Amino acid sequence: DYLNGPFTVVVKESCDGMGDVSEKHGSGPAVPEKAVRFSFTVMQITIARGSQNVKVFEEAKPNSELCCKPLCLMLADESDHETLTAILSPLIAEREAMKSSELMLEMGGILRTFKFIFRGTGYDEKLVREVEGLEASGSVYICTLCDATRLEASQNLVFHSITRSHAENLERYEVWRSNPYHESAEELRDRVKGVSAKPFIETVPSIDALHCDIGNAAEFYKIFQLEIGEVYKNPNASKEERKRWQATLDKHLR
Repeated sequence: DYLNGPFTVVVKESCDGMGDVSEKHGSGPAVPEKAVRFSFTVMQITIARGSQNVKVFEEAKPNSELCCKPLCLMLADESDHETLTAILSPLIAEREAMKSSELMLEMGGILRTFKFIFRGTGYDEKLVREVEGLEASGSVYICTLCDATRLEASQNLVFHSITRSHAENLERYEVWRSNPYHESAEELRDRVKGVSAKPFIETVPSIDALHCDIGNAAEFYKIFQLEIGEVYKNPNASKEERKRWQATLDKHLR
């Protein structure tokens, strides 16, 4: 009760398009309107006690829409880079200022200080590409976490690491904008690895729900094949047999 801090507040940021929000039954003209919502969730609040961090608050349901507070609602298409940057830039500038300063609030007659840590994890791939200045999802640079091309990714399905960062994307944008080596468009694109607009929100590399589902599906796909072939009876099955199991499963899934 008598602690004045500093309390560390971890905030999750989210932003996503809300789809078509145009008036459906009005008498006016049918104007296509899309909306984008930027929101945040307070994930946890901690305070340092000696060498340990003591949790003061932790969100029990961090993925629930009930604890996700809308901060900015805009009538814009999430693909419209110019409108998105124009509206969100002041908000992002304030966020940047908050990262390096402390908030002082008087609560219960005591002046308490709060530090903020922001985690930009509530973005889908489309929006990550948009706010980090990357080419759209049809790009040959398939990944938002590393520099792999589609060809490289198809040849190497295992060994990848997270190499992209917000700072690097900003540097690459400057190279793309100024072309200091006077390269052709193709050479320049290869140098900047698909960065084609100015990144304006720092996102945290993480797996989203879709990719989590894809990962789970791939794992189940393997398990079902092994079940079809009753691999527990025959652990040393040949490649041809395993291919037959896969064909059986594919036929069944279709």
